Amino acid sequence: MALSCGIVGLPMVGKTTFFNLLTRSRKETSSFFTGKTATTTETAPVPDRRLDFLAELYHPRKYTPATLEVIDVPGLVRGSSQGQGAGNQFLAAVREVDALVHMVRAFDNPEVLHVDGTVDPMRDIETVNMELLFADLGLVETRIERIKGGKKITKENQLELAAIEKCRAVLEEEKPVYQAELTEEERSGLRHIAFFTEKPMLLVINVDEKQLATGDYPQREQVRAYAGERNIPLLEICAQVEVELDELGPEDREVFMANLGITEPGIQRLARAVYRRLGLISFLTAGEDEVRAWTIREGLTARQAAGKIHSDIERGFIRAEVVRFNDLEEHGAMAKVKEKGLMRLEGKDYIVQDGDIINFRFNV
Repeated sequence: MALSCGIVGLPMVGKTTFFNLLTRSRKETSSFFTGKTATTTETAPVPDRRLDFLAELYHPRKYTPATLEVIDVPGLVRGSSQGQGAGNQFLAAVREVDALVHMVRAFDNPEVLHVDGTVDPMRDIETVNMELLFADLGLVETRIERIKGGKKITKENQLELAAIEKCRAVLEEEKPVYQAELTEEERSGLRHIAFFTEKPMLLVINVDEKQLATGDYPQREQVRAYAGERNIPLLEICAQVEVELDELGPEDREVFMANLGITEPGIQRLARAVYRRLGLISFLTAGEDEVRAWTIREGLTARQAAGKIHSDIERGFIRAEVVRFNDLEEHGAMAKVKEKGLMRLEGKDYIVQDGDIINFRFNV
């Protein structure tokens, strides 16, 4: 399941630094606005301490975490939706992603000039939001013209037109597409159109080390209220600290995090937050050959999950041997878990839970 997220934001807010940390890349960063238009795509592992525990237990020949495709795009400027700056190239690069990570600058560094001259997180949030909204409005208007200009308007075209007119109405009120009150039939008719303002979004505030320590930064309360009202996950992370943590060995990293009062690197929280925002969970398989996290949508049955491994397992599904990760962690060995009667046999309709360790019984 190759799900993707695009990192968006103004220039000079830390997008490429976070991209490098997420994907283990070494893409060049700059302390000034270069106007570059290159887009980069890499795969990022989703950190999972449960998988690390299983690796310690089994010492497998192969370790396979869940992954996300991450796209680093050029910084938006005002007018990107009309082709300014990276313009349409930016829009095309992230039009099809599954989620957006909106990076916002709160840190103040005179050596890294802000593209608008001052640090103002709420202004920057609004700038990017309006560019995404205008891009959707342009898409809607183009589609309406195309349908109305066609030689024949089919029943499907009529349904799409009614739905897309609703979308235009909310966009003209400067509201996102997800607020359009569409019926299921109308949503189905628009499934082929990827709207920016309908995508799941996360908000990441890039703070400096002092702001991280104090928990305060410019307009913090307004930013938190904005995210809370819209149910947008909000993370406050210091890119400078993350880079320093990334360069340390495990013991030094633990000491450094303890001094900062944090329990894990923010980049790990970000990867997991994107994963959760997409409605994803992992079930785990473990053995001497491989420990692996399998990505599935929340709500899948055991039989459907088996199909993620191989269609033969789904077709010949008999039972799923299921162990809760917490039970294995508590008792330290699969044999002890079985002794305690904590391994369950589940049927094809069992709803898989995040962190289930599963062995599938099948016959083909």
